Amino acid sequence: MPKELPPQYNPKDVEDKWYKLWEKKGFFQAKIDKKKKPYTIVIPPPNITGELHMGHALNNTIQDILIRWQRMSGKEALWLPGTDHAGIATQNVVEKQLKREGLNRHQTGRAAFINKVWRWRNEYGRTIIKQLKKLGSSCDWSRERFTLDEGLSEAVKEAFIRLYKKGYIYRGRYIINWCPRCLTALSDIEVEYTEEKGRLYYIKYPLKGTKDEFIAVATTRPETMLGDTAVAVNPRDKRFKKLIGKTVILPLQNREIPVLADDFVDPKFGTGAVKVTPAHDAADFLVGQRHRLEAPVVIDRQALMTAEAGSPYQGLTREKCRQQVVEDLIKEGLLLKEEDYLHAIGKCYRCHTVVEPHLSLQWFVKMKKLAEPAIKAVKSKKIHFFPPRWEKFYLSWMKEIKDWCISRQIWWGHQLPVYYCRRCRKKIGDKPEDTKTGIIVSRIKPDKCPVCKSKEIEQDEDVLDTWFSSALWPFSTLGWPKKTRDLGYFYPTSALVTDRGIIFFWVARMIMMGLEFIKNIPFKHVYIHGTILDELGRKMSKSLGNGIDPLDMINRFGTDAVRFSLISLTSEGQDVLLSESKFEMGRNFANKIWNLARFVLRNLNDYRPLTKNLKIEEFNPADAWIMSRLERIIGQVETSLRKYRFNEAALSIYNFLWHEFCDWYLEISKIDLGEKNHRRITQEILCRILEKSLRLLHPFAPFITEEIWQKLPHQGETIMLAPWPRVNHKLINPAAEKSMAVLITIITAVRNLRGEINIAPAEKVDILIRTTASSSRRIILENNQILKNLAGIKDLRIKNKIEKPKLCATAIVNKFEIFMPLEGLIDIQKEKERLKKEIDRTKEGISQVEIRLLNEDFLQKAPRDVVEKTKNSELQLKAKLDKLDTSLKTLI
Repeated sequence: MPKELPPQYNPKDVEDKWYKLWEKKGFFQAKIDKKKKPYTIVIPPPNITGELHMGHALNNTIQDILIRWQRMSGKEALWLPGTDHAGIATQNVVEKQLKREGLNRHQTGRAAFINKVWRWRNEYGRTIIKQLKKLGSSCDWSRERFTLDEGLSEAVKEAFIRLYKKGYIYRGRYIINWCPRCLTALSDIEVEYTEEKGRLYYIKYPLKGTKDEFIAVATTRPETMLGDTAVAVNPRDKRFKKLIGKTVILPLQNREIPVLADDFVDPKFGTGAVKVTPAHDAADFLVGQRHRLEAPVVIDRQALMTAEAGSPYQGLTREKCRQQVVEDLIKEGLLLKEEDYLHAIGKCYRCHTVVEPHLSLQWFVKMKKLAEPAIKAVKSKKIHFFPPRWEKFYLSWMKEIKDWCISRQIWWGHQLPVYYCRRCRKKIGDKPEDTKTGIIVSRIKPDKCPVCKSKEIEQDEDVLDTWFSSALWPFSTLGWPKKTRDLGYFYPTSALVTDRGIIFFWVARMIMMGLEFIKNIPFKHVYIHGTILDELGRKMSKSLGNGIDPLDMINRFGTDAVRFSLISLTSEGQDVLLSESKFEMGRNFANKIWNLARFVLRNLNDYRPLTKNLKIEEFNPADAWIMSRLERIIGQVETSLRKYRFNEAALSIYNFLWHEFCDWYLEISKIDLGEKNHRRITQEILCRILEKSLRLLHPFAPFITEEIWQKLPHQGETIMLAPWPRVNHKLINPAAEKSMAVLITIITAVRNLRGEINIAPAEKVDILIRTTASSSRRIILENNQILKNLAGIKDLRIKNKIEKPKLCATAIVNKFEIFMPLEGLIDIQKEKERLKKEIDRTKEGISQVEIRLLNEDFLQKAPRDVVEKTKNSELQLKAKLDKLDTSLKTLI
């Protein structure tokens, strides 16, 4: 006997109960099963400093849909979870704690500081894991990994050593991106650029030996001129031909510097002549190398001016120094002019401090050779991007890839497996960039130097860029560098779900490392989803105060509602404009499913499941139609999921259950349930369609589907392990679908006529239908009772030729002319008066809306959603006016 459901759906009564049971029973755990094909996803490991935001909610809902779908489809589905140590972000959090205690990390010492970070991680660093469980994520938590756990640390060392031995890792003094706030190097893709208003300064550089001759150069950073070692011009620029090889006097420093020719100079920028500051600009650094220029460092790691900048400026911040330099240039008559200038400012992706180009000794990975097979893998379609446009984005960056700076000047992370012999290093004197002498790359600290046998060995203090360990994630989490059974079975993984922001940070690097170390791609598919924006199209942020907390939404609407709403709004790879009200759609759908289930269960009190297969000849037309529609929806959902069109899949289920099953078949079934001869077939169809639909819906809305499924007759312990519905092509019935389409068209038209004339639902009407389509006439005659019941019809006549009544409401749809006689049905005069009043009110409403939309202040200053609602209101009012006019003409 089927069990009853409470009158209302309360997610809080359901979600924790089922999640605890799923986890306790081990339903999420994947095991090696050679009889099954594996399906693997590794989670993009969230930072341990993070908390669940809407981007996480969308990303992990998509992954859970894929895993639950494939698990139900018979695959051995592994969703491998874990977290990232997030070097810079986590260190910043703990350093702030120390600051509140009046300390800094250097006072505590490295070992004590790292212990403190570990304590913080153990206490607070698992918050996001708990929140992912609240979202319903069916990860195999028994396999949870952390980028600093023992196994992954060994993988990092192995990868570093192998790359070093192949000559891919090297140490060198280059211009790198430096964050003066985090006090560490950043890779190129860790710098975020924003367009900002600045100033362009035109400065005179006097020619040596002349009184009034000079070269004018333009710069946005006059403070760096203190470290200039040349002025450069383009060799093809005729304006400066005679000046090449001459000497100018560096203003404020009174230093002689050469005028040289180099192709990198853009003759169209500024005056066509540029200052060269090798220690503080990446392009200038290369010029300096080509022309063997000195590279004085005038800005230090804290973004303060050094002694080499000169005593008047030493110790100033770069901003104050800029101001002082400009004032001094004006005093000396060397500032030609200044003007507004819009340019890109690079900022740290973590703390948003303006990044300083800094000449520094760092460790790098050569990327060109690593990139070649990674480019080939995508071009040859071994790896597919969804949507496909991201493939071009990936390839364009890979073709221009630069060496990767992997060393970071922080303590939290994988310390470089690099050791130095102090005695050997002393021999190289002022050449610390020497990459061979006294350097030992090793998994463990050597007892002594292999060259000089000295025991004065010290480890490099730097740690690896966080993304270095993340690049190994798809295989290090499965046991690499050991040849584990998990690695052999679950690798390569099946799909990666991420956003466009980390295609270069993470996706490209995983592909390169997978091909380098495993000789195989790390995943077959890469799905790039859109970004969650607020309803005005802005990124959500704490500073704007426009964020929406997914946990708040889960508390208000339920997990299934949040998941389903997010997926329904997310068209293929497009950004999502989100407001809290949009979660009402998911909640309303959950309530609809709940009420649908309650209706079905109430009508199964005397139900005895049929042991035989349903035969098509036992169906009435409505039965055949709904069974056919379900099979088509199953096919549509499967196709959409395979193409990563998640919103299409979700909306297919939504439209079927809400509009076809609930709006139409349930109403028809109320008739059939009352017929003794057909009751059992109707019960069987109701039960089977609901049960199959729940399985189809389960990956999107796991909790409500489990709760209802358990109340229905079913096989198995949980819906999440029940078989995924497969299309039964024998039940697809185009004729039944065509027939029902005819009935729905006529019923809808009659209902609309009744609404326009304001006829009470209980009032029966006569309907005349004129059509020459013989097949349609047959359909109507065979389903006469359905039409009468669902459209409130007393008498129905259909003919080729039928006289239109003098006073009637008329609808023309497809091949039908539908007449509803009004004589004796309504008080004509009263209805005319009512319609005229309603027309006047509607016209007044349209006038008010039009005045508002003509107001430019309203259009420019009102929130976008308010403007859109006003425009929609105008359209709705005009449509209403057309209907009212039509209804009035019918009565005249």
